[in-house]
Amino acid sequence: MSVLIIGAGFAGLGTAIRLKQAGIEDFVVLERADRVGGTWRDNTYPGAACDIPSLLYSYSFAPNPDWSRAYSGSAEIQAYIEDVVREHNLQTHLRFGADVTGLAFDEDTARWTAHTSAGDTYTARHAVLAAGALANASLPDIRGMADYTGKIMHSARWDHDYDFTGKTVAVVGTGASAVQIIPELVKTAGKVKVFQRTPGWVLPRLDFAHPSWAKSLFRDRPETQAAARGAWFWGHEAVALGLVWNSLATGLVQTAAKRHLRTQVKDRWLRRQLTPDFRAGCKRMLVSSDYYPALQADNCKLITWPIARLSADGIRTAEGIEHRADAIVFATGFQVNKTGTPFPVTGPGGRDLAREWAGGAQAYKSVSVAGYPNLFLTFGPNSGPGHNSALFYLEAQIDYLVRAIRLCRERRIRTLDVRPAVQRVYNESLQRRLAGTTWNSGCRSWYLTADGFNATMFPGFATQYRRQLADLDLADYTATPVTASEPALRGRSPAR
Repeated sequence: MSVLIIGAGFAGLGTAIRLKQAGIEDFVVLERADRVGGTWRDNTYPGAACDIPSLLYSYSFAPNPDWSRAYSGSAEIQAYIEDVVREHNLQTHLRFGADVTGLAFDEDTARWTAHTSAGDTYTARHAVLAAGALANASLPDIRGMADYTGKIMHSARWDHDYDFTGKTVAVVGTGASAVQIIPELVKTAGKVKVFQRTPGWVLPRLDFAHPSWAKSLFRDRPETQAAARGAWFWGHEAVALGLVWNSLATGLVQTAAKRHLRTQVKDRWLRRQLTPDFRAGCKRMLVSSDYYPALQADNCKLITWPIARLSADGIRTAEGIEHRADAIVFATGFQVNKTGTPFPVTGPGGRDLAREWAGGAQAYKSVSVAGYPNLFLTFGPNSGPGHNSALFYLEAQIDYLVRAIRLCRERRIRTLDVRPAVQRVYNESLQRRLAGTTWNSGCRSWYLTADGFNATMFPGFATQYRRQLADLDLADYTATPVTASEPALRGRSPAR
């Protein structure tokens, strides 16, 4: 085949659609699960929803006029993804149960081969790593995990058969998932104990149902939906002034968050416990209008002492108190590959990408990595937004890599490998710019490696990110031609 795509979430499916639209149909999408969806297939916990408006958190080339709300839940987003697969006839390209365990480049054939846990192999000229940053649930390294005798679950691996009614539930974490889970748990559980390590900045969530007339207008006049999407986009883009760079606007964001806290929480001591000591934007902003009320429910208690260990019956905190719980919910995020890869990626001469990224992942424009020809990334290093829809960044990456693959086919390029000097200069500039952002202002977050290297975020506006990917300059790459003995590249659709 021409292209291997690893992952069937927004990134992998978007790449597949754009390849088809470019006339390239000899590709497969490898997915370890039994259906598409990625993050939205896996995150089905009570209250799961996106904190970016639905009109903005969807493909620009596949608008949905029927979003029920401004901020849709995970089930509706998952349904949208499945609809897109059907509308673009991607079914024959999908390979489910294909858990990739390694990806290796063969210098003789100039092809990538993916190996799966089932023993299958898939080979193609180009490979696209679209596994996503939020794919592997992360459980914290806490002593006594094996000693606990109650129910343990992670927010991304929710057990819908477990009945929380009347139970005492401990929630570990107060991040983006936790602020959605806790308001739902207090409705059914007997007691909810929330273990907070660090409070986050919380802004109100301005959610509302989309009226039927708006849906009809979006369907009949698509330009009105595009205009609404644009309004959401530019509103979020403006927020970068406060969240990306430490400026006067940062103070305005913090003032708004403090007002939200003061309005919803009357108890001074609780407000103090919920007030961050870092700048807004340094960690992920939280968006919720029901989190603070949930914490003040009669059956909910906030615990700020550090966790020492798990015991047979619950959680023991640093001051020696044991908090009993029938179930522990870990809302502790994901294993983000800032210093490695989700599986071994082996380049020419046995190069190991995980080893080369051990000190912090680096790429060129988040998409290409020097020394790994014909390999492309989505949501690669330093492509994270702190203020806008990740899909805007994603579409820029997809368009760039599809353009590269088309160029290889049209100009009979055998391998395309970004020049090391070009990648180095790009990343040196990137890190200089990151030094002046809120993310690098001193707080600890999952954006940074243990030694403070920022391999995650892009230091600028979304429009700046897209602008840098608008053109592909072949001078940035080393290109080798297809040899006369090699077969011509075709655009066949893979057989089932």
